[in-house]
Amino acid sequence: MAVRIVRLGSERSPGEGLRIGTVRRPPRGVSKSEFASQDWYDVWYPNLAPSVETMKAAQAAETPAQWAAFGRRFKAEMAEPDASRSLDLLAALSHQSNFSVGCYCEDESHCHRSFLRELLKARGAKIAE
Repeated sequence: MAVRIVRLGSERSPGEGLRIGTVRRPPRGVSKSEFASQDWYDVWYPNLAPSVETMKAAQAAETPAQWAAFGRRFKAEMAEPDASRSLDLLAALSHQSNFSVGCYCEDESHCHRSFLRELLKARGAKIAE
């Protein structure tokens, strides 16, 4: 049992389980009934996505310092009680079932899901590599 960190819209891995979209907005031009069948996500959970303002900071980040500033802002948002409890829940569930969390970004190293990976690991989540 483990949580996978994935790019939404990518082909699912065998045994991946439920796919959770941790994005601010649903995919454009895709009907809600096709989100799962097109490998976007099964459940939309924007609670673990950056706020609009923080997301704009990530998109504008061109230097390592700007990216680090985004990371600090995002981690501060994830330290808020609702997000923190959600991360605790996912970390605990990773020991009982297979599921994945993800975002649309092509490069995980320049995406909030890299920070989600770090935050989940810090809470003891079992991460599938």
